[in-house]
Amino acid sequence: MAKRIELSQAPPEFATDVDAFIQFLELERGLSIHTRTGYQRDLDQAAAMLRQRGVTGWRTAKSADVSAWLQSLATQGYSASSAARKLSALKGLARFLIREKLRDDDFTELVSGPKFRRKLPATLSVGEMARILAAPTGGGAHALRDRAILELFYSSGLRVSELAGLLLQQVDLESGFVRVFGKGAKERVVPLGDEARQALAAYLTAARAHFVKTKKTGSQLFLSERGTAISRQMVWVLVKNYARRAGLTKSVKPHLLRHSFATHLLGGGADLRAIQEMLGHANLSTTQIYTAVEEKRLVEHHAKFHPRNQT
Repeated sequence: MAKRIELSQAPPEFATDVDAFIQFLELERGLSIHTRTGYQRDLDQAAAMLRQRGVTGWRTAKSADVSAWLQSLATQGYSASSAARKLSALKGLARFLIREKLRDDDFTELVSGPKFRRKLPATLSVGEMARILAAPTGGGAHALRDRAILELFYSSGLRVSELAGLLLQQVDLESGFVRVFGKGAKERVVPLGDEARQALAAYLTAARAHFVKTKKTGSQLFLSERGTAISRQMVWVLVKNYARRAGLTKSVKPHLLRHSFATHLLGGGADLRAIQEMLGHANLSTTQIYTAVEEKRLVEHHAKFHPRNQT
């Protein structure tokens, strides 16, 4: 059972619908407690402002009320991205009310969110990525484990939480894939490249037993020195240290490997929807940000190498 969060702190005439919506997100959508808490916080904030306008509940709110709320966010100094996130929570609630036949209309339908430029994700070049992958040297248990972690990151584009939480039974080296349970407990299957399969096989054959502690160790794939599942924080430290060992001066975090995975696949000709499935994005629009990264790279290459651009 997913963790529950505290009941809504919105005015009573708003709270009932918020609580029902949050329960829906938990039981039917399977969203994490972090996501549900964020939704509830944004909706409670909106409810407080609408109450000041004399609105008696979500079932009587109008588009003009939502627009006024968005305007109040701007005057309070909220960024465009924060306001857009808050509006997304409100739109989700509106759809829920219609679904439950508590409203006939969508009071957010005619409200447009603030315009903002989405920041392009940073990536590593193929050469930089190769240097990081080569950084764990030798045949010791730690090197074999860390090499398997880095190769799996780059081969699969997993989130750091997904990689740290992998169980042995989720990896099928013979068929060459890993079964992942991502956001909202949604399952997806991600292929493994040859290098990742070889690195994982070496770790499982010659290194994992070094970390096993009989009373503590379960079926986690990657283990710490204590024999417990490796933590997300430890993975962050490993990635950072190996990037430094590889001679990279930029800040390298696990998500940068995920971005590089997607960008390099796209640059190699992979289909955008296939990349979406491997990353576990619910919407294709989220994945499309990588097309902008690739377009930027092509423009930079053209400017650097085309003879008519040389001055």
